[in-house]
Amino acid sequence: MTITAQAMDSVYGRSAAGLRARLEWARDGSWASLADAETDAEGRIDDWEGRALGRGLYRIVFDSDQYYVGFGVNAAYSEISVVFRMHDDFETCQIQVLMSPHSYSTYFGTLV
Repeated sequence: MTITAQAMDSVYGRSAAGLRARLEWARDGSWASLADAETDAEGRIDDWEGRALGRGLYRIVFDSDQYYVGFGVNAAYSEISVVFRMHDDFETCQIQVLMSPHSYSTYFGTLV
């Protein structure tokens, strides 16, 4: 299974390049960190340090505070957490975030 992510900045109308993110997995009632990454020029993360992933509950935590501070903007949400469940070992999960300093929306999709 593969998890990809993409972040778009609705304030500046472009990909959120350089946005740090952390992939976590729910294990024994808490979150275990699996990998850290940063979005590329297109706002994408396609590889989480080559981690082998399976079924379960995951979350991606985007560091929106660090991103917007770089533009001199204070963000209401210091982090954007997207929690999702993977049911199938053979699918590719795609998480998208459209963000601004005071709001965000998410999209979850799969490719078999």
